[in-house]
Amino acid sequence: MPITTFVFDAYGTLLDVNAAARAAASEPAFARLGPIWQDVATTWRNKQLEYSWLRAITQAHTDFWTVTQDALDWALEANDLDGDEALRQRLLDLYRELDAYPEAPDVLSKLKSAGKSTAILSNGSPDMLDAAVSAAGLGSLLDDVLSVETVGVYKPDARVYGMVEARFGANPSQVLFVSSNGWDVAGAAAFGFQTIWINRAGLPVDRMPGRPAHIAADLTAVLETAGV
Repeated sequence: MPITTFVFDAYGTLLDVNAAARAAASEPAFARLGPIWQDVATTWRNKQLEYSWLRAITQAHTDFWTVTQDALDWALEANDLDGDEALRQRLLDLYRELDAYPEAPDVLSKLKSAGKSTAILSNGSPDMLDAAVSAAGLGSLLDDVLSVETVGVYKPDARVYGMVEARFGANPSQVLFVSSNGWDVAGAAAFGFQTIWINRAGLPVDRMPGRPAHIAADLTAVLETAGV
């Protein structure tokens, strides 16, 4: 079946999750962050994902904004920056308006011009996603923004990917799912979606039953797969 629906993860795929720490580190008020912003950003992201998986496994769901704050608090303490409330608040404010990757608007625009359905499927809570999509200027390029809060569990639970079927009425084989997270691609592939793993860091493929159909360095590969 031809691909009719193009679904993107948000954080790390369309939106640069390192942008908040990078931007704060450039501000004179947060000079302490300057030399270690990359460590903070990496630790923050890793803990954010770890907490989402642990909450899914233990059935202790809470919204992704709470998870994001908890992960930041851990990352700040791990880097001896805990207690700096101004820095904490600045990082959280910046996280709500992350930069899109440079190629993202053009890729989404060309898909829409070709008559394809486009959407985000994200762990993010609705208010986070609304703010991020608006700040990145992507709203007019998306048919929908789907949040796991609808089903109350985080990816890679199959119920999350099932939201795409429910919303678009598409057979899984008609969906191309795009993510920079190998574990997310594994979950989507196991569900039956066509997949592209945006592997910007050149990492090995995860040893999971679901494997990426395509691997690319950036989002422009989506257009080739779409024939656009």
